[in-house]
Amino acid sequence: MEGSAEGQTPLDLYVVRVERGGPWDWSRNLREQPGWDEHARFMNGLVDDGLIVLGGPVEGDREVVHVVHATSEDEIRRRFAEDNWAQNGMLTVKSIEAWTVLLAPDDVEVLIRRSS
Repeated sequence: MEGSAEGQTPLDLYVVRVERGGPWDWSRNLREQPGWDEHARFMNGLVDDGLIVLGGPVEGDREVVHVVHATSEDEIRRRFAEDNWAQNGMLTVKSIEAWTVLLAPDDVEVLIRRSS
């Protein structure tokens, strides 16, 4: 990835941490939670839209981390709030941090495909 000193625009990436809680049933795995099919369709749609670049649970199984390509924190909060698991309290956005990527292969933009 070429630096902005050479005229490249930095990528608008964020690291989003989401926490599981509320009515989460800890005796069941992820795919056995109520509303899984709707949640999975929603999240796959965020990937298809180019909002989520990478994502998944981290060790400990209570948090999920997403790398997100967005224009603002407000856009991220608005889109994540549409998820059925956010609406029922199973997932809560814990933090959103702008991420300045300094190290990446030259073709990293291939991962970031934004629908127009």
